[in-house]
Order: sequence, then structure tokens, then C-alpha cells
Amino acid sequence: MKKVKPVIINREISWLHFNERVLQEAMDRAMPLIERLKFLGIFSNNRDEFFRVRVGTLNRLLHITKKEDKLKFEPRRLLSQILKIVTEQEKIFNQTYDELVEELAKENILLINETQLSREQGRYIKKYFQDNVRAQLFPIMLNNVNRKTSLIDKMLYLIVDLQSTHPGIRADCALIKVPTDSLSRFVILPEKGQKYYIILLDDVIRYCLSDIFSVFGYDRFSAYTIKFTRDAELDIDNDISKSFLEILSESVKQRQKGTTVRFVYEETIPQDLLDKVTERLGITEKDNMRKGGRYHNFKDFMEFPHIGPPHLYYAPTPPLPQKDLPYNTSILKRIREKDIMLNFPYHNFQYLIDLLREASIDPQVTSIRMTFYRVAQDSSVMNALINAARNGKEVSVFLEIQARFDEEANIYWSNKLKSEGVKIIPTIPGFKVHCKLILIKRMEEGREIGYSNISTGNYNESTAKVFSDISLLTADQKIARDVSEVFRLFESRYNPPSFERLIVSPFHIRDFFIRLLNREIRNKHNGKDAWAIVKLNSVVDETITLKLYQASRAGVRLRMLVRGICVLVPGIPGLSDNIEVFSIVDKFLEHSRIFVFCNNNDPLYFIASADWMPRNFDHRIEVVCPVFDKAIQRDLMNILEIQLHDNCKARIISADMPNRYKMDGSHPQVRSQIEIYNYYKNQLNGKTTS
Repeated sequence: MKKVKPVIINREISWLHFNERVLQEAMDRAMPLIERLKFLGIFSNNRDEFFRVRVGTLNRLLHITKKEDKLKFEPRRLLSQILKIVTEQEKIFNQTYDELVEELAKENILLINETQLSREQGRYIKKYFQDNVRAQLFPIMLNNVNRKTSLIDKMLYLIVDLQSTHPGIRADCALIKVPTDSLSRFVILPEKGQKYYIILLDDVIRYCLSDIFSVFGYDRFSAYTIKFTRDAELDIDNDISKSFLEILSESVKQRQKGTTVRFVYEETIPQDLLDKVTERLGITEKDNMRKGGRYHNFKDFMEFPHIGPPHLYYAPTPPLPQKDLPYNTSILKRIREKDIMLNFPYHNFQYLIDLLREASIDPQVTSIRMTFYRVAQDSSVMNALINAARNGKEVSVFLEIQARFDEEANIYWSNKLKSEGVKIIPTIPGFKVHCKLILIKRMEEGREIGYSNISTGNYNESTAKVFSDISLLTADQKIARDVSEVFRLFESRYNPPSFERLIVSPFHIRDFFIRLLNREIRNKHNGKDAWAIVKLNSVVDETITLKLYQASRAGVRLRMLVRGICVLVPGIPGLSDNIEVFSIVDKFLEHSRIFVFCNNNDPLYFIASADWMPRNFDHRIEVVCPVFDKAIQRDLMNILEIQLHDNCKARIISADMPNRYKMDGSHPQVRSQIEIYNYYKNQLNGKTTS
């Protein structure tokens, strides 16, 4: 067979394909209408973060001139490709938004602007403005703005053109921040004849500009939207006189003054006014200036008001009880009897809070250790740990303050926990702790027993409502010892321990998966069954990708569920024709990492916090955990098979059409997230699952 050269897709282009799948959800007419609108918000928020992080990094690479800096791509050309794709997606986005506004009107939900207000609605808005908005506005006259003015990243601004019919009053301009950080973007007007009317906060301000500026003699106003997206990479200095917490806190503040990577402006703005604004702010073509429509920051549409009839929303799927955790039963006792798997959001996250609450008051529990990456704003998990410390337990927490965009919240909780007597394990500069672990130690019959939780997702009760994650509860003492060793690693620094059950990066994870794939290759060569099923968020690591190609050429069947970036291209004859890759984007965000390897028909099962990316293998502390319980293995395989048979929300990842829906009219419709919900529901009702 002729050897085919391996194909590696650029990760940024693959990410844009992923975000297109999010946009497809907004375009899907089978979806509930307001849920489609929220997907526009998710798409917009994703794109903002992409520019803040990935485009910001590419802009930095443009300034690298050293010959020894060898890149596998040309940053300027890649930026050009990105902007071309983004522009095409923006056209589809705007068309979809216009369609959704029309569809909402058919449902008697009308989005109106300040020119469409009736007299009665105008009076209501004037009063709303005086009561709620005016005190939040602090205009800056454009002539007072300089390039060092800290205009806030990701916030909306109105540039207001001020004119007067009175002689002697010169025209001027002002900047107003739209205060969506303290007020809802959406103002619901009084109903009229069973119709809902909604006006955006920016249009409320436009309608009331005279209330701000008429005192200065201006009587003609026009306002246009502008928005910045800044480079979000943190510059961390190496001042040894400061703690790392102090250094990171200062770096987070500096983020607001990062380089502009995107400047969006309303396309109707007069050119002379645009020139004034860009000159005062030091914005150039290099900053990815882009004209757009009247409205920006569609991320706010993720919080669109809950109005209208039920058919505009997803059917409710309230979290289900876990069949092995009866109400009013000791969770620790149940874990001692058998391993238990929670699958959020199908199961209730409250189980983990209840576990921590039980441990905090159990007189035989001696200590609780826990890692955090992203924490809920009002966290019951944190409050449970504080309560444990107050009850005299030894509580230790590793809280990753370097979690991008959550640094401030994590710094807050770090200080709060410390003040309550919780031991905060210092962060590790250069490494992020991304693993999700709980270790509870309890005295039983004269010896200390460890209870562990290993999760694929964050201990965050807010995101657990929408992120699909696996969480394993076990009293396996070998796993408990390994989890204890991970915590010892945090504190001993750079002194890697040995592990019996867990596989831990940055030491072993890449090599571990390569060994498993090599075993499948050998088994195939020896005429044995050989296959693997992999579910994760991203496949970026080139070494792993090349090994997957090698396995495919050897005849190993690889079925993969990859939600986000995938640099591998399946289905290429002679290279990847034994690889299938599907991506599911639906109501819940697929976030769990699950791995099953045939192992000569004695399958090995694993869950993990890590994706197949260089950062997860080399620059983060991650954990892969084996799953031994046969009932849990069966559940994991059933869940994976349900998702692999999804023909409603699954897309086929390929070279030519990377987002083609996997639809099969010859079989019944399978929408995997609904099927998984029903799977757990059937378990509760005593129905057999296989």
C-alpha cells in the first residue's frame, strides 16, 4: 500500500469549524426559538474568547523575528485565513439573527429600538432610565480620551455625536459605556394586547441622550456602537519580592490594557467620526478593524429573558437521582460498599455538596483535600469546605488561580478560604493544576480509609447544570493513595512520586496512551480484535495524531467523539480510513473524557481531566483514572454507543465537509442527550439496561 503523508489541520481553523457547529444550532429550525437565540450568544462569546486568546497570540507571533523561532505556519497568512472565515460566519450570523427576530415577532415577542417606541412606551423608558440607568453612566468627552485610557475589554460603548442648533456651541463627541455589567441588556416593556416588547439597553440610552447632554446646549444626537477585544494573555513579571498571588492580581488588572486585537464599529458611523475615534484611541488597520451591524456583544443573548410559551424552550430535564445513592443515606457508607458514577447534568450535583457536608460533620473524618479550577460565584462547595474547617477538620485546597478568565474569582476564594482556616496550597508557576480531585480521610476500625472522587469537570454547581461530566466516587485504597500522592506533588514541587493506579501528567499521560495504541496495533498484527473508543474535547497533540494514523493503517478501528478542535482528518484512504470522528453539539456541553481500549476483548476503561493537547500532556497536572467496576464500565459503554449512534446532533468531521450532520433516514432518530437522560430514568424505574 502506498504510504500517504499524514495530514495535520491547523488548530485555529479547526476551532473555527467547531464554532460553526455552535452557529448551526442557532440555524436549526427544529430547535426551540429562544434556545436558538442563546446559541447565537454562545457563538459570539466563543468568538470573543478566540480573538482574545488565539488571535492575540498570533499577533504576538508577528513580532517574532529571530531566525531560530521556527513555526510550522506563517502567522500573517493564518490570520488572513481566520478573518476570511470569520467574515463568512458573520454573514450567516447576521442572517440568522434577522430570521430569529422575525420568528420571535410571530410568537408575539417583539424586539424594538428607540425609533419604534409608542408615546406610552417612551414615557416608561424615560422613567426606567431615570430610575435605573442614569446613575450608571459616566460619559468621557472624546477630546479628553488618550491612548492610555483604559476602555474595558468586551464592553459596549456608544460614541455619541453631539450637535447644537444654537450658535456658539461647537459640535463634540462623547464615549458612554453601556453598563451591562450592572444592568440587564434587555428591558421588558409593559405588555400590549398579549404582546411582549423588548428594547436593548443601548437603545434605551440612545432614546435618553437629551437627558444627559441637553444641559450643555446640545439638541441633536446620534450614537453608534463600538467594541474592543483585547489580547488576554497575561504578562507575568518575575519580581521575587512579591507573592505569586500579588503578581497574578496585578497581571489581571493589566489585561484590561492589553493590545487591541479587534475593533468593531457600527457600519453607519460617519467616516469623519470614525476617523476621530480611531485617531484618539490609537486604533489602526492592524488592530483588525471590522464594521458590523447596530448590535454587538451578542454574548448577552445567552441571558435572554424567560418569556413566552413553553415551546420556545427546551423541554425540562431536571437532574435525576443516582440509583445507588438513596435519599437520606450516608454517601460515604455507600461508596465503601461499591464504586459509584455520577454523570452531570443528568444526575444532581447536590450529591457532591452533600458528600462534603457529611464529611464536614462526621466525627470520624479527619481531613478533606480538594482541587479547584473554576469555581461558581456563590459556591456551596466552598461553603461546605469552610464549614468543615470550622468543625475542626484539616482542610487543604489547591485552587488554580491561573485559570484563564477566572483568575479574579479564584483569587477572591483563595483569600476567603485562607481567612477561614483552610490551608491553601500555593500555585505552581509554569504549570496549571487542571485535575479534579477530592480526597476524604476517615478513621475506621483503627486505620485511616481514603474516599476519592475523580472528575472530568469542575466542581462548579453552576456549570454542572449544562456541562456533561463524569465523576467517579470510590473507596479503592490504591486510588486513594495515588490521589494523596498527587496532593503531595503539589506541596513537594518537582519531586514526582510513583503511582500505582492513576496516570499523571506532565509525566506519563502521552506515553500511556501511545502504549495502549501500540498494544492495539500489535494485537491487530497478530490477528486479534483491535479497536478503541475515545471521547474528549480536543485532539491537538501531533505525536498522538500520528500514532492514531499509524493505528488506522494497521487496521485498528478507532471511533472518536471530539466536541471541539480536531487536527486529525478521518476517512483518508491509506491513512485514516479506519477512523471515524463525530462531534455532538446540543443542549448540554459535552465535556467528559472517556477512553475504552479493546485489549484483546478484555476492555480497559478510563476517565480523565485531560484532552489530547500538548498543554495537557506537558504543562498541566492532569489525571487519568481507570474504571474497574463492571456495572460502571457497562454504563460507560452504553453511553458511548448511544452517542456514536446519534443521528440528530452529531456532525461528521471530515476534510471536505467538516460539519455535515450525521443523518440516517433508514433508522429511528437518536438524539443522544435525550436518550442518555431516558437511560438513567429507566434505571430508576428498574428497567434493565444493556
